[in-house]
Amino acid sequence: MKALAASACTKSLYQMPAEASPLKLTIQDNVKAAMRAKEKDRLVTLRTIMAEIKQIEVDKRVDVDDDGIVTILTKMCKQRRDSLSQFEKAGRNDLARIEVAELAVINEFMPTPMTDDEIAAAIAETISQTGASSPKEMGVVMNMLRPKLQGKADMGAVSGLVKAALTV
Repeated sequence: MKALAASACTKSLYQMPAEASPLKLTIQDNVKAAMRAKEKDRLVTLRTIMAEIKQIEVDKRVDVDDDGIVTILTKMCKQRRDSLSQFEKAGRNDLARIEVAELAVINEFMPTPMTDDEIAAAIAETISQTGASSPKEMGVVMNMLRPKLQGKADMGAVSGLVKAALTV
């Protein structure tokens, strides 16, 4: 009887997700393919991506969806770009090459970037929706834009465009 109660308790604590994120499955498939092809450098980067995803899932006790994975990948890209610039300034081309290779692997799983015209249209639409007219209201506009543009555009550049649009 105790074993039955324990297994019922275990099931409720450790339920598997109904279905995994398609992007996560794609990354997992790429890990397997890299193992089979013995692509060590690519495998290291793919495992790093999976570790970041797993870390979020364990810490927050949630199953990360595609949007969450894109957020994680965006953060990883930003880290790699920052490291790349530091390594280039220090003249460490060997480490810079590693960062470039990792950035290329991470970018494979990022959504296709938006064009400048699409970004400008999204900014104009959001400004008209919010009725923002001054740079003071930039936070409201950015909060509405972030979910639409995350991973598809450089949010730092978008911030500058929003500020310019609200200043005019």
